[in-house]
Amino acid sequence: MNTSTSSSPTFDTLSAPMAVRRVLQLLEKMEHGTLTVQFPDRSTKVFGKSSTLHAAISLQNWNAFTASMKSGDIGFAESYIAGDWSTPSLSDLLRVMIQNRRVVDDLIFGTWWGRMAYRIKHLLNRNHKANSRKNIHAHYDLGNAFYELWLDGTMNYSSALFEGDFDQSMAEAQRAKVRRALRMTDVGVGSRVLEIGCGWGALAEMATSDFGASLTGVTLSTEQLAFAKARMASNGKLEKTDLRLQDYRDIDDGPYDAVCSIEMIEAVGKEYWPTYFQTIAKMLKTGGKACIQSIVIDDALFDRYLKSTDFIQQYIFPGGCLPSPSEFRRQARLAGLEVIDELSFGPDYAETLRRWRHDFMAQELQVLKLGFDAKFLRLWEFYLAYCEAAFDEANTDVVQFTLQKRA
Repeated sequence: MNTSTSSSPTFDTLSAPMAVRRVLQLLEKMEHGTLTVQFPDRSTKVFGKSSTLHAAISLQNWNAFTASMKSGDIGFAESYIAGDWSTPSLSDLLRVMIQNRRVVDDLIFGTWWGRMAYRIKHLLNRNHKANSRKNIHAHYDLGNAFYELWLDGTMNYSSALFEGDFDQSMAEAQRAKVRRALRMTDVGVGSRVLEIGCGWGALAEMATSDFGASLTGVTLSTEQLAFAKARMASNGKLEKTDLRLQDYRDIDDGPYDAVCSIEMIEAVGKEYWPTYFQTIAKMLKTGGKACIQSIVIDDALFDRYLKSTDFIQQYIFPGGCLPSPSEFRRQARLAGLEVIDELSFGPDYAETLRRWRHDFMAQELQVLKLGFDAKFLRLWEFYLAYCEAAFDEANTDVVQFTLQKRA
């Protein structure tokens, strides 16, 4: 039986809106952790029966509950962005909700009618060529100065690889991630490497400086391209790189000895996964290897995920979609690529996100000076905590897949 206690004054459940009463009924069924809710009248109630993880939420009004019942995690996020509620630990609160997914399903997914408008918007954001640049611009062209505030000096915006040593610096762990991708694809002196989604040039820098390779990199972000080119020029490796503002579907100068793509597949969109893998296969020489680092969603959650849309797709990566591990392997196989190695390191991504969120929040005043407002700050805080919780609870994982093109 659930343990719930109330403090004085006692909250009058019967006076609450119907949607609020429904949320409270769901919270009474919590099986994992505890949740202390402070209601708008300042009364409190504790839900849950387990002391393994405790979270708290303070409601300014009922919007968090009514929006969650209608639109699931999107509504919950929107109410946080609007300042309708607060919490001492956003990541712990989200973890408690994930742990109780089975019993609070409606709070995570909302009603079908409440999600319909968001689903339509997501479908309209599909990543055909005309939309792809717009969708990438929405996230990556916020300005290099913004990302420089809270990313480490390597300017990697993907999971670091700590290899069990969480005492090392972010920069060391980010370099370990890039180094492994290059080693797994047998990159060496004279190798011709293609990078799909070259970001701010971290992999291009290591491939040319440490491995003696030449690299062609494509991106749809004008801000990233300018930064990456300046980076290559500053270390004297510009002539070893060909960095382009180009859609991956338009690359036609293969074959390459190796292909690397670090957390770009998430932005491709489900409809274009076959094209993405076919492009990799087409650009690889026979016997060549590719290293694709991908965020993946648990196989057990994949079908439900495809039929809905979430906060990330609406506000952070429009048009994006995560593969499941099984779907990734299937798409690779259909393109003639064999998965020869997999490294999963989800806990490393949770740690990466924790550090990013800490550094982001430490730069709050500087972010505001760049022209962003308080709602933008809350949006990004929620985004980073949301992802951190998902990796901590293994709803999502990150995997370096090594592929080989067979004869």
